[in-house]
Amino acid sequence: MITFLICLAALITAYFTYGRYLEKACDINETNPVPSKTHYDGVDYIPMPRWRIFLIQLLNIAGLGPIFGAVLGAAYGPVAFLWITLGGIFMGSMHDMVAGVMSLKNNGLSLPEIIGKYMGRGPRLFMRVAALLLMILVGSVFMSQSAELLAANISCPALEVPMSGNMTWEVFVVLLVAIAYFVLATVLPIDKIIGKLYPVFGLTVLVMALGILFVLMTQSDRYVIPELTSLHNCIADAHNFPILPMLFTTIACGAISGFHATQSPMMARCLKNERLARPVFYGAMVAEGIVALVWAAAAIAFTGSYSGLAEFLSSHAGAGALVSAISVEWLGAAGGFLAMLGVIAAPITTGDTALRSARLMLADMLHIDQGPIRKRILVSLPVFAAALGLMLIDFDILWRYFAWTNQTLAAVTLWAATVYLARHRKAYVICLLPALFMTLVVVTYIFFAPEGFGLPMAASLTIAGLSDALILGLFCRYLLLLRKGKLIHEVAY
Repeated sequence: MITFLICLAALITAYFTYGRYLEKACDINETNPVPSKTHYDGVDYIPMPRWRIFLIQLLNIAGLGPIFGAVLGAAYGPVAFLWITLGGIFMGSMHDMVAGVMSLKNNGLSLPEIIGKYMGRGPRLFMRVAALLLMILVGSVFMSQSAELLAANISCPALEVPMSGNMTWEVFVVLLVAIAYFVLATVLPIDKIIGKLYPVFGLTVLVMALGILFVLMTQSDRYVIPELTSLHNCIADAHNFPILPMLFTTIACGAISGFHATQSPMMARCLKNERLARPVFYGAMVAEGIVALVWAAAAIAFTGSYSGLAEFLSSHAGAGALVSAISVEWLGAAGGFLAMLGVIAAPITTGDTALRSARLMLADMLHIDQGPIRKRILVSLPVFAAALGLMLIDFDILWRYFAWTNQTLAAVTLWAATVYLARHRKAYVICLLPALFMTLVVVTYIFFAPEGFGLPMAASLTIAGLSDALILGLFCRYLLLLRKGKLIHEVAY
Protein backbone atom coordinates (compact mmCIF):
# COMPACT_ATOMS: atom_id res chain seq x y z
CA MET A 1 0.00 0.00 0.00
CA ILE A 2 2.91 2.38 0.73
CA THR A 3 4.18 2.18 -2.86
CA PHE A 4 0.70 2.83 -4.18
CA LEU A 5 0.14 5.83 -1.90
CA ILE A 6 3.52 7.35 -2.78
CA CYS A 7 2.76 6.99 -6.49
CA LEU A 8 -0.70 8.51 -6.02
CA ALA A 9 0.73 11.45 -4.08
CA ALA A 10 3.46 11.95 -6.69
CA LEU A 11 0.94 12.24 -9.51
CA ILE A 12 -1.17 14.78 -7.64
CA THR A 13 1.87 16.80 -6.53
CA ALA A 14 3.27 16.86 -10.05
CA TYR A 15 0.25 18.76 -11.32
CA PHE A 16 1.03 21.66 -8.99
CA THR A 17 4.82 21.53 -9.38
CA TYR A 18 6.07 20.10 -12.67
CA GLY A 19 2.89 21.23 -14.39
CA ARG A 20 3.60 24.84 -13.37
CA TYR A 21 7.20 24.48 -14.52
CA LEU A 22 5.95 23.37 -17.94
CA GLU A 23 3.76 26.47 -18.11
CA LYS A 24 6.91 28.58 -17.91
CA ALA A 25 8.79 26.38 -20.35
CA CYS A 26 5.92 26.69 -22.84
CA ASP A 27 5.72 30.47 -22.32
CA ILE A 28 2.05 30.38 -21.31
CA ASN A 29 0.43 33.81 -21.22
CA GLU A 30 -3.31 34.23 -20.68
CA THR A 31 -3.29 37.53 -22.60
CA ASN A 32 -2.15 35.88 -25.84
CA PRO A 33 -4.84 35.41 -28.52
CA VAL A 34 -6.22 31.86 -28.79
CA PRO A 35 -7.71 30.02 -31.79
CA SER A 36 -11.22 29.84 -30.29
CA LYS A 37 -11.41 33.62 -30.63
CA THR A 38 -9.18 34.38 -33.62
CA HIS A 39 -10.60 31.54 -35.75
CA TYR A 40 -14.09 31.13 -34.30
CA ASP A 41 -16.33 29.28 -36.78
CA GLY A 42 -19.09 27.83 -34.59
CA VAL A 43 -18.07 24.29 -35.59
CA ASP A 44 -14.59 23.29 -34.41
CA TYR A 45 -13.40 26.60 -32.98
CA ILE A 46 -15.80 27.24 -30.09
CA PRO A 47 -14.88 28.57 -26.61
CA MET A 48 -16.12 26.24 -23.86
CA PRO A 49 -15.87 26.25 -20.03
CA ARG A 50 -12.76 24.73 -18.44
CA TRP A 51 -14.61 21.97 -16.58
CA ARG A 52 -16.32 20.84 -19.76
CA ILE A 53 -13.12 20.84 -21.82
CA PHE A 54 -11.27 18.96 -19.06
CA LEU A 55 -13.85 16.16 -18.99
CA ILE A 56 -13.98 15.99 -22.80
CA GLN A 57 -10.18 15.82 -22.99
CA LEU A 58 -10.12 13.13 -20.28
CA LEU A 59 -12.56 10.95 -22.20
CA ASN A 60 -10.84 11.75 -25.52
CA ILE A 61 -7.54 10.37 -24.27
CA ALA A 62 -8.90 7.72 -21.90
CA GLY A 63 -11.76 5.51 -23.01
CA LEU A 64 -10.94 2.02 -21.76
CA GLY A 65 -7.20 2.49 -22.28
CA PRO A 66 -6.12 3.36 -18.72
CA ILE A 67 -8.40 0.63 -17.34
CA PHE A 68 -7.74 -2.35 -19.61
CA GLY A 69 -4.09 -1.43 -20.25
CA ALA A 70 -3.42 -1.02 -16.51
CA VAL A 71 -5.11 -4.33 -15.67
CA LEU A 72 -2.98 -6.16 -18.26
CA GLY A 73 0.15 -4.23 -17.31
CA ALA A 74 -0.28 -5.06 -13.62
CA ALA A 75 0.75 -8.63 -14.47
CA TYR A 76 4.34 -7.38 -14.91
CA GLY A 77 4.54 -6.61 -11.18
CA PRO A 78 4.86 -3.48 -9.01
CA VAL A 79 7.15 -2.01 -11.67
CA ALA A 80 3.90 -1.12 -13.45
CA PHE A 81 3.20 1.42 -10.68
CA LEU A 82 6.58 3.00 -11.36
CA TRP A 83 5.94 3.27 -15.10
CA ILE A 84 2.45 4.75 -14.64
CA THR A 85 3.78 7.33 -12.18
CA LEU A 86 7.10 8.41 -13.71
CA GLY A 87 5.85 7.90 -17.25
CA GLY A 88 2.69 9.86 -16.50
CA ILE A 89 4.52 12.77 -14.88
CA PHE A 90 7.60 13.22 -17.04
CA MET A 91 6.43 11.73 -20.33
CA GLY A 92 2.68 11.41 -20.84
CA SER A 93 1.47 14.59 -19.17
CA MET A 94 4.37 16.60 -20.56
CA HIS A 95 3.81 15.08 -24.02
CA ASP A 96 0.10 15.96 -23.95
CA MET A 97 0.68 19.49 -22.67
CA VAL A 98 3.46 20.48 -25.06
CA ALA A 99 1.58 18.95 -28.00
CA GLY A 100 -1.55 20.85 -26.96
CA VAL A 101 0.39 24.10 -26.54
CA MET A 102 2.03 23.71 -29.96
CA SER A 103 -1.43 23.43 -31.48
CA LEU A 104 -2.77 26.24 -29.31
CA LYS A 105 -0.01 28.60 -30.45
CA ASN A 106 -0.42 27.59 -34.11
CA ASN A 107 -4.11 28.29 -34.70
CA GLY A 108 -5.24 24.83 -33.59
CA LEU A 109 -3.30 22.97 -36.29
CA SER A 110 -3.64 19.18 -36.28
CA LEU A 111 -0.67 17.01 -35.29
CA PRO A 112 0.76 16.15 -38.75
CA GLU A 113 0.87 19.83 -39.76
CA ILE A 114 2.55 20.77 -36.47
CA ILE A 115 5.15 18.04 -37.03
CA GLY A 116 5.74 19.38 -40.52
CA LYS A 117 6.08 22.95 -39.34
CA TYR A 118 8.85 22.15 -36.89
CA MET A 119 10.52 19.10 -38.45
CA GLY A 120 10.11 19.50 -42.20
CA ARG A 121 8.37 17.86 -45.14
CA GLY A 122 9.54 14.28 -44.61
CA PRO A 123 8.21 13.91 -41.06
CA ARG A 124 5.06 15.78 -42.08
CA LEU A 125 4.38 13.30 -44.88
CA PHE A 126 5.05 10.35 -42.57
CA MET A 127 2.72 11.74 -39.91
CA ARG A 128 0.01 12.60 -42.42
CA VAL A 129 -0.10 8.99 -43.56
CA ALA A 130 0.52 7.30 -40.19
CA ALA A 131 -1.77 9.50 -38.07
CA LEU A 132 -4.60 9.56 -40.60
CA LEU A 133 -4.51 5.78 -41.05
CA LEU A 134 -4.37 5.29 -37.29
CA MET A 135 -7.42 7.51 -36.76
CA ILE A 136 -9.40 5.68 -39.45
CA LEU A 137 -8.33 2.29 -38.07
CA VAL A 138 -9.36 3.26 -34.53
CA GLY A 139 -12.67 4.68 -35.77
CA SER A 140 -13.37 1.58 -37.83
CA VAL A 141 -12.58 -0.87 -35.04
CA PHE A 142 -14.60 0.94 -32.40
CA MET A 143 -17.50 1.59 -34.74
CA SER A 144 -17.94 -2.15 -35.30
CA GLN A 145 -17.12 -2.99 -31.67
CA SER A 146 -19.69 -0.47 -30.43
CA ALA A 147 -22.36 -2.09 -32.60
CA GLU A 148 -21.51 -5.56 -31.30
CA LEU A 149 -21.53 -4.42 -27.66
CA LEU A 150 -24.83 -2.62 -28.05
CA ALA A 151 -26.39 -5.62 -29.83
CA ALA A 152 -25.17 -7.90 -27.04
CA ASN A 153 -26.98 -5.78 -24.45
CA ILE A 154 -30.35 -5.59 -26.19
CA SER A 155 -32.77 -8.34 -27.11
CA CYS A 156 -34.69 -8.56 -30.35
CA PRO A 157 -35.42 -12.23 -31.22
CA ALA A 158 -36.83 -11.31 -34.63
CA LEU A 159 -33.43 -9.97 -35.68
CA GLU A 160 -31.22 -12.60 -34.00
CA VAL A 161 -30.74 -14.53 -37.23
CA PRO A 162 -27.63 -14.81 -39.37
CA MET A 163 -27.26 -12.29 -42.17
CA SER A 164 -23.86 -13.16 -43.63
CA GLY A 165 -20.82 -14.72 -42.03
CA ASN A 166 -20.93 -14.14 -38.25
CA MET A 167 -23.09 -11.00 -38.48
CA THR A 168 -26.75 -11.12 -37.51
CA TRP A 169 -29.46 -8.74 -38.66
CA GLU A 170 -29.53 -7.41 -35.10
CA VAL A 171 -25.87 -6.39 -35.26
CA PHE A 172 -26.38 -4.98 -38.75
CA VAL A 173 -29.29 -2.76 -37.66
CA VAL A 174 -27.37 -1.54 -34.61
CA LEU A 175 -24.35 -0.94 -36.83
CA LEU A 176 -26.42 1.35 -39.06
CA VAL A 177 -27.49 3.31 -35.98
CA ALA A 178 -23.88 3.46 -34.78
CA ILE A 179 -22.70 4.71 -38.18
CA ALA A 180 -25.38 7.41 -38.14
CA TYR A 181 -24.19 8.53 -34.70
CA PHE A 182 -20.54 8.53 -35.76
CA VAL A 183 -21.38 10.65 -38.81
CA LEU A 184 -23.25 13.20 -36.70
CA ALA A 185 -20.48 13.35 -34.08
CA THR A 186 -17.93 13.87 -36.84
CA VAL A 187 -19.62 16.65 -38.80
CA LEU A 188 -21.80 18.54 -36.27
CA PRO A 189 -20.37 21.41 -34.19
CA ILE A 190 -18.30 20.08 -31.30
CA ASP A 191 -20.62 21.52 -28.67
CA LYS A 192 -23.73 19.73 -30.00
CA ILE A 193 -22.95 16.07 -29.24
CA ILE A 194 -19.39 15.72 -27.95
CA GLY A 195 -19.71 18.81 -25.76
CA LYS A 196 -22.88 17.47 -24.12
CA LEU A 197 -22.27 13.70 -23.81
CA TYR A 198 -18.56 13.51 -23.11
CA PRO A 199 -18.58 15.35 -19.77
CA VAL A 200 -21.12 12.84 -18.47
CA PHE A 201 -19.10 9.80 -19.52
CA GLY A 202 -15.84 11.43 -18.43
CA LEU A 203 -17.34 11.91 -14.98
CA THR A 204 -18.36 8.24 -15.01
CA VAL A 205 -14.73 7.18 -15.50
CA LEU A 206 -13.67 9.30 -12.52
CA VAL A 207 -16.54 8.11 -10.28
CA MET A 208 -15.67 4.46 -10.99
CA ALA A 209 -12.01 5.07 -10.14
CA LEU A 210 -12.87 6.94 -6.92
CA GLY A 211 -15.22 4.13 -5.87
CA ILE A 212 -12.51 1.52 -6.42
CA LEU A 213 -9.99 3.71 -4.59
CA PHE A 214 -12.35 4.00 -1.61
CA VAL A 215 -12.57 0.20 -1.34
CA LEU A 216 -8.78 -0.18 -1.59
CA MET A 217 -8.25 2.41 1.16
CA THR A 218 -10.95 1.21 3.56
CA GLN A 219 -10.37 -2.54 3.14
CA SER A 220 -6.58 -2.62 2.95
CA ASP A 221 -6.46 -5.56 5.36
CA ARG A 222 -8.50 -7.66 2.95
CA TYR A 223 -7.17 -6.42 -0.37
CA VAL A 224 -3.36 -6.22 -0.31
CA ILE A 225 -1.38 -4.16 -2.82
CA PRO A 226 2.21 -5.44 -3.24
CA GLU A 227 5.13 -3.12 -2.55
CA LEU A 228 7.86 -2.24 -5.05
CA THR A 229 10.91 -4.08 -3.70
CA SER A 230 12.53 -4.96 -7.03
CA LEU A 231 12.07 -4.58 -10.77
CA HIS A 232 11.40 -8.29 -11.16
CA ASN A 233 9.16 -9.31 -14.06
CA CYS A 234 6.24 -11.25 -12.56
CA ILE A 235 4.94 -12.60 -15.88
CA ALA A 236 5.49 -16.36 -16.17
CA ASP A 237 6.79 -16.12 -19.75
CA ALA A 238 9.22 -13.30 -18.99
CA HIS A 239 11.54 -14.30 -21.83
CA ASN A 240 8.94 -13.54 -24.50
CA PHE A 241 7.38 -10.64 -22.59
CA PRO A 242 10.28 -8.64 -21.13
CA ILE A 243 9.55 -5.41 -19.29
CA LEU A 244 11.46 -3.52 -21.98
CA PRO A 245 9.75 -3.01 -24.39
CA MET A 246 6.50 -4.89 -23.64
CA LEU A 247 5.37 -3.10 -20.48
CA PHE A 248 5.82 0.29 -22.13
CA THR A 249 3.48 -0.61 -24.97
CA THR A 250 0.97 -2.54 -22.83
CA ILE A 251 0.37 0.42 -20.51
CA ALA A 252 0.16 3.28 -22.99
CA CYS A 253 -2.83 5.51 -22.22
CA GLY A 254 -2.04 5.40 -18.49
CA ALA A 255 1.54 6.60 -19.02
CA ILE A 256 2.11 8.00 -22.52
CA SER A 257 0.22 7.55 -25.78
CA GLY A 258 0.70 9.09 -29.21
CA PHE A 259 -3.05 8.95 -29.74
CA HIS A 260 -3.40 11.75 -27.19
CA ALA A 261 -1.47 14.20 -29.34
CA THR A 262 -3.90 13.60 -32.20
CA GLN A 263 -6.79 14.58 -29.91
CA SER A 264 -5.28 17.67 -28.30
CA PRO A 265 -5.91 20.03 -31.27
CA MET A 266 -9.68 19.53 -30.85
CA MET A 267 -9.51 21.02 -27.38
CA ALA A 268 -6.83 23.56 -28.31
CA ARG A 269 -9.48 25.08 -30.59
CA CYS A 270 -11.87 25.44 -27.64
CA LEU A 271 -9.72 26.94 -24.85
CA LYS A 272 -10.66 30.44 -23.76
CA ASN A 273 -7.05 31.36 -22.85
CA GLU A 274 -3.59 29.80 -22.71
CA ARG A 275 -3.66 29.48 -18.92
CA LEU A 276 -6.12 26.61 -19.30
CA ALA A 277 -3.48 24.44 -21.02
CA ARG A 278 -2.17 23.01 -17.74
CA PRO A 279 -5.54 21.90 -16.26
CA VAL A 280 -6.84 20.62 -19.58
CA PHE A 281 -3.78 18.89 -21.08
CA TYR A 282 -1.48 18.14 -18.14
CA GLY A 283 -4.36 17.78 -15.69
CA ALA A 284 -6.37 15.34 -17.80
CA MET A 285 -3.33 13.12 -18.24
CA VAL A 286 -2.59 13.19 -14.50
CA ALA A 287 -6.21 12.19 -13.87
CA GLU A 288 -5.82 9.37 -16.38
CA GLY A 289 -2.64 8.24 -14.63
CA ILE A 290 -4.52 8.12 -11.33
CA VAL A 291 -7.27 6.05 -12.97
CA ALA A 292 -4.65 3.65 -14.36
CA LEU A 293 -2.86 3.42 -11.00
CA VAL A 294 -6.11 2.59 -9.19
CA TRP A 295 -7.10 -0.12 -11.66
CA ALA A 296 -3.62 -1.67 -11.70
CA ALA A 297 -3.75 -1.88 -7.90
CA ALA A 298 -7.32 -3.21 -7.98
CA ALA A 299 -6.40 -5.96 -10.44
CA ILE A 300 -3.69 -7.45 -8.28
CA ALA A 301 -5.54 -6.86 -4.99
CA PHE A 302 -8.72 -8.50 -6.26
CA THR A 303 -7.02 -11.61 -7.67
CA GLY A 304 -4.64 -11.92 -4.70
CA SER A 305 -1.39 -12.62 -6.54
CA TYR A 306 0.32 -12.24 -9.89
CA SER A 307 -0.25 -15.89 -10.67
CA GLY A 308 -3.90 -15.40 -9.71
CA LEU A 309 -4.14 -12.39 -12.01
CA ALA A 310 -2.62 -14.33 -14.91
CA GLU A 311 -4.96 -17.27 -14.28
CA PHE A 312 -8.03 -15.02 -14.18
CA LEU A 313 -7.09 -13.25 -17.41
CA SER A 314 -6.44 -16.54 -19.22
CA SER A 315 -9.54 -18.33 -17.96
CA HIS A 316 -11.96 -15.46 -18.54
CA ALA A 317 -12.61 -13.09 -21.43
CA GLY A 318 -9.52 -10.97 -20.72
CA ALA A 319 -9.41 -7.63 -18.90
CA GLY A 320 -13.07 -6.81 -19.53
CA ALA A 321 -14.27 -9.71 -17.40
CA LEU A 322 -11.98 -8.70 -14.54
CA VAL A 323 -13.10 -5.06 -14.67
CA SER A 324 -16.72 -6.19 -14.57
CA ALA A 325 -16.09 -8.60 -11.67
CA ILE A 326 -14.29 -5.94 -9.60
CA SER A 327 -16.97 -3.34 -10.27
CA VAL A 328 -19.87 -5.62 -9.32
CA GLU A 329 -18.26 -7.11 -6.19
CA TRP A 330 -16.82 -3.85 -4.84
CA LEU A 331 -19.44 -1.33 -5.98
CA GLY A 332 -22.55 -3.50 -6.16
CA ALA A 333 -25.33 -2.92 -8.67
CA ALA A 334 -24.22 0.68 -9.23
CA GLY A 335 -20.72 -0.53 -10.05
CA GLY A 336 -22.05 -3.11 -12.48
CA PHE A 337 -24.11 -0.44 -14.22
CA LEU A 338 -21.13 1.94 -14.42
CA ALA A 339 -18.90 -0.85 -15.74
CA MET A 340 -21.42 -1.77 -18.43
CA LEU A 341 -21.92 1.91 -19.30
CA GLY A 342 -18.17 2.46 -19.50
CA VAL A 343 -17.48 -0.64 -21.59
CA ILE A 344 -20.15 0.44 -24.09
CA ALA A 345 -19.60 4.21 -24.04
CA ALA A 346 -15.80 4.19 -24.15
CA PRO A 347 -15.46 2.51 -27.57
CA ILE A 348 -18.11 4.86 -28.96
CA THR A 349 -16.40 7.98 -27.66
CA THR A 350 -12.96 6.76 -28.76
CA GLY A 351 -14.23 5.95 -32.24
CA ASP A 352 -16.12 9.16 -32.93
CA THR A 353 -13.31 11.48 -31.79
CA ALA A 354 -10.84 9.45 -33.86
CA LEU A 355 -12.97 9.98 -36.97
CA ARG A 356 -13.49 13.65 -36.13
CA SER A 357 -9.71 14.00 -35.77
CA ALA A 358 -9.30 12.33 -39.16
CA ARG A 359 -11.63 14.94 -40.68
CA LEU A 360 -9.64 17.77 -39.12
CA MET A 361 -6.33 16.28 -40.28
CA LEU A 362 -7.57 15.84 -43.83
CA ALA A 363 -9.06 19.35 -43.87
CA ASP A 364 -5.80 20.89 -42.58
CA MET A 365 -3.83 18.87 -45.10
CA LEU A 366 -5.96 20.05 -48.03
CA HIS A 367 -6.62 23.53 -46.59
CA ILE A 368 -10.40 23.10 -46.78
CA ASP A 369 -12.53 25.45 -44.68
CA GLN A 370 -14.75 23.44 -42.32
CA GLY A 371 -17.36 26.13 -41.70
CA PRO A 372 -19.91 25.07 -44.35
CA ILE A 373 -21.46 21.70 -43.54
CA ARG A 374 -21.25 20.58 -47.19
CA LYS A 375 -17.45 20.89 -46.97
CA ARG A 376 -17.39 18.93 -43.70
CA ILE A 377 -19.41 16.18 -45.35
CA LEU A 378 -17.18 16.27 -48.41
CA VAL A 379 -14.05 15.79 -46.28
CA SER A 380 -15.74 13.12 -44.15
CA LEU A 381 -16.82 10.95 -47.10
CA PRO A 382 -13.38 9.43 -47.83
CA VAL A 383 -12.77 9.02 -44.09
CA PHE A 384 -15.94 6.96 -43.60
CA ALA A 385 -15.43 5.09 -46.86
CA ALA A 386 -12.00 3.97 -45.66
CA ALA A 387 -13.34 3.12 -42.19
CA LEU A 388 -16.17 1.00 -43.62
CA GLY A 389 -13.73 -0.70 -45.98
CA LEU A 390 -11.44 -1.66 -43.10
CA MET A 391 -14.40 -3.25 -41.31
CA LEU A 392 -14.40 -5.94 -44.00
CA ILE A 393 -10.83 -6.94 -43.15
CA ASP A 394 -9.68 -9.30 -40.40
CA PHE A 395 -8.33 -6.95 -37.74
CA ASP A 396 -6.20 -9.53 -35.92
CA ILE A 397 -3.16 -8.72 -38.03
CA LEU A 398 -3.74 -4.96 -38.29
CA TRP A 399 -4.40 -4.52 -34.58
CA ARG A 400 -1.12 -6.21 -33.61
CA TYR A 401 0.67 -3.13 -34.87
CA PHE A 402 -1.61 -0.61 -33.15
CA ALA A 403 0.37 -0.50 -29.89
CA TRP A 404 3.65 -0.02 -31.75
CA THR A 405 2.24 2.62 -34.10
CA ASN A 406 0.66 4.43 -31.17
CA GLN A 407 3.94 4.66 -29.26
CA THR A 408 5.85 5.55 -32.42
CA LEU A 409 3.53 8.55 -32.80
CA ALA A 410 4.41 9.47 -29.21
CA ALA A 411 8.13 9.27 -30.00
CA VAL A 412 7.79 11.43 -33.12
CA THR A 413 5.66 13.95 -31.20
CA LEU A 414 8.29 14.12 -28.46
CA TRP A 415 10.99 14.84 -31.05
CA ALA A 416 8.80 17.59 -32.54
CA ALA A 417 8.30 19.03 -29.04
CA THR A 418 12.05 18.91 -28.49
CA VAL A 419 12.64 20.86 -31.70
CA TYR A 420 9.85 23.29 -30.80
CA LEU A 421 11.37 24.13 -27.41
CA ALA A 422 14.88 24.33 -28.88
CA ARG A 423 13.74 26.80 -31.55
CA HIS A 424 12.18 28.97 -28.88
CA ARG A 425 15.30 28.76 -26.67
CA LYS A 426 13.50 26.83 -23.92
CA ALA A 427 14.49 23.83 -21.80
CA TYR A 428 14.28 21.24 -24.57
CA VAL A 429 15.92 18.57 -22.42
CA ILE A 430 12.53 17.92 -20.75
CA CYS A 431 11.38 16.50 -24.09
CA LEU A 432 14.73 15.19 -25.33
CA LEU A 433 15.19 12.52 -22.65
CA PRO A 434 11.64 11.10 -23.02
CA ALA A 435 12.07 11.19 -26.82
CA LEU A 436 15.26 9.12 -26.57
CA PHE A 437 13.57 6.65 -24.22
CA MET A 438 10.46 6.17 -26.35
CA THR A 439 12.60 5.80 -29.47
CA LEU A 440 14.50 3.04 -27.66
CA VAL A 441 11.17 1.38 -26.77
CA VAL A 442 9.59 1.42 -30.23
CA VAL A 443 12.73 0.39 -32.10
CA THR A 444 13.39 -2.45 -29.66
CA TYR A 445 9.77 -3.58 -29.96
CA ILE A 446 9.62 -3.74 -33.74
CA PHE A 447 12.86 -5.71 -33.95
CA PHE A 448 12.10 -8.04 -31.03
CA ALA A 449 8.35 -8.73 -31.25
CA PRO A 450 7.05 -11.71 -33.26
CA GLU A 451 4.94 -9.37 -35.40
CA GLY A 452 8.14 -7.44 -36.13
CA PHE A 453 11.49 -8.95 -37.09
CA GLY A 454 11.64 -11.44 -34.21
CA LEU A 455 15.32 -10.84 -33.44
CA PRO A 456 16.96 -11.78 -30.11
CA MET A 457 16.71 -9.15 -27.38
CA ALA A 458 20.45 -8.38 -27.42
CA ALA A 459 20.38 -7.62 -31.14
CA SER A 460 17.16 -5.59 -30.83
CA LEU A 461 18.57 -3.46 -28.00
CA THR A 462 21.79 -2.91 -29.93
CA ILE A 463 19.92 -1.66 -32.99
CA ALA A 464 17.72 0.53 -30.78
CA GLY A 465 20.76 1.97 -29.02
CA LEU A 466 22.46 2.75 -32.34
CA SER A 467 19.24 4.36 -33.60
CA ASP A 468 19.11 6.56 -30.51
CA ALA A 469 22.74 7.55 -30.98
CA LEU A 470 22.17 8.41 -34.66
CA ILE A 471 19.08 10.53 -33.97
CA LEU A 472 20.80 12.26 -31.05
CA GLY A 473 23.74 13.05 -33.31
CA LEU A 474 21.43 14.56 -35.91
CA PHE A 475 19.73 16.63 -33.22
CA CYS A 476 23.08 17.90 -31.91
CA ARG A 477 24.02 18.93 -35.45
CA TYR A 478 20.67 20.67 -35.72
CA LEU A 479 21.35 22.56 -32.49
CA LEU A 480 24.75 23.64 -33.77
CA LEU A 481 23.26 25.01 -36.98
CA LEU A 482 20.49 26.70 -35.01
CA ARG A 483 22.98 28.45 -32.74
CA LYS A 484 25.05 29.58 -35.69
CA GLY A 485 21.95 31.14 -37.19
CA LYS A 486 22.02 28.90 -40.26
CA LEU A 487 18.41 27.79 -39.77
CA ILE A 488 15.32 29.92 -40.13
CA HIS A 489 13.28 30.23 -36.93
CA GLU A 490 10.57 27.87 -38.14
CA VAL A 491 10.31 25.44 -41.03
CA ALA A 492 8.21 27.00 -43.78
CA TYR A 493 4.62 25.82 -43.63
